[in-house]
Amino acid sequence: MIPQEIIRKKRDRHSLSKEEITFFVQGLTDGSFSDPQIASMSMAIFSNGMSAEETVWMTNAMTQSGDTLNWQDVLDSDLVCDKHSTGGVGDKVSLALAPILAACGLFVPMISGRGLGHTGGTLDKFDSIPGYNTHPSIDTFRKVVKDVGCAIIGQTSNLAPADKKLYSIRDVVGTVESLPLITSSILSKKIASGLKSLVLDVKVGNGSFNATLDVAQNLAVSLVSVAKEAGLQCEAILTDMNQILGRSAGHALEVVECVEYLTMDKKHPRLESITNELVTSILMMAKKISRTQATEEIHKVLNNGLAAEKFEKMVSALGGSNSFLSNYKTEMSKAPYIEDISLGEKGHIKEIKTRELGLILIELGGGRKQVNDNINYLVGFDNVIGIGDSVDASTPVIQVHAKSKDDFDRAKDQIIKCFTLSDGKVSPLQSIYETIN
Repeated sequence: MIPQEIIRKKRDRHSLSKEEITFFVQGLTDGSFSDPQIASMSMAIFSNGMSAEETVWMTNAMTQSGDTLNWQDVLDSDLVCDKHSTGGVGDKVSLALAPILAACGLFVPMISGRGLGHTGGTLDKFDSIPGYNTHPSIDTFRKVVKDVGCAIIGQTSNLAPADKKLYSIRDVVGTVESLPLITSSILSKKIASGLKSLVLDVKVGNGSFNATLDVAQNLAVSLVSVAKEAGLQCEAILTDMNQILGRSAGHALEVVECVEYLTMDKKHPRLESITNELVTSILMMAKKISRTQATEEIHKVLNNGLAAEKFEKMVSALGGSNSFLSNYKTEMSKAPYIEDISLGEKGHIKEIKTRELGLILIELGGGRKQVNDNINYLVGFDNVIGIGDSVDASTPVIQVHAKSKDDFDRAKDQIIKCFTLSDGKVSPLQSIYETIN
């Protein structure tokens, strides 16, 4: 087969055969598709889509492009589960969810990704923790999952390696939002991880890749149907991303927020609502318990400190401090320049341009413009106000953590434009829209 002929076929809106898709996926790892050809193919798929059958073939080929994990000889494989989010600004749910599930007796081998487009990546957040190794050996990964109950790492060199290659190129050529590419990327890693239960957090709103409910529903249906084809228990929960999730956005700041979520009962209401809904979904699927029983388990492991203990044990087992919860304030450095911004007017927050805030964060150094760019883990936003909140002229709506005052000054006016005020009261947005199973 010839790469450019397969690209041309998809460019011209024809369906690809199983053999052609397999050839393309093999080309991602053996070099028979060059980077420009991979970029062209991803753009052709982005522009013209894939059928449900093509998406299943793509997912299966990506899954089989490397190793797959089998947990049967290590632990009760029926209790192996995971969650995946389609991405948003300030989405740090995984950091709290994985240790909560582990504290409830489940096993979470979470293979996470780096930031895509304007969204922050879970893997980048853990890279901000001193000593934490996001790329351990498979043997270490399996041991930590068994001993602690959860491990959050990046893709190993041979776990869905085809996806790893395509993922890095999609981020920099503008094809992140492709529904079949999102579906195959997410599910190939999850299936290769040996899961039995999966909950999908499908974001909706201006800070996500799904601007409307219709788009999010289509993605959710695609994900759930392909997951079930692979034998996974799966459901998707559509959640709001028209504003930053929680109080912060920025890698180190989000780690701190989640540590305080687990240890100090400093739970942002929207973050708590969404986290609890996702954890409940998995507990009900994996343990066959009722919603009431799941809620009781969540409260128990948060109140008795077991969830926080699981987080610290995971950090320690993967190279971080064994007293991280006690010392996180000193271990997690702060940006050199920190300043609040107020709007100079009175009113209620009507709209937040969340995607634009994510892009500004990249300009501040908190994300990548090119595949090999380094991230500044300390920059970000904290104490971000929410839709429906009231402000006066001097009320801070956001606290900016920047590398310098010059960086802050360059971003300030752009940040102010991300907040729209109303004279009248504004109702808060719902956190959860619907569940698709």
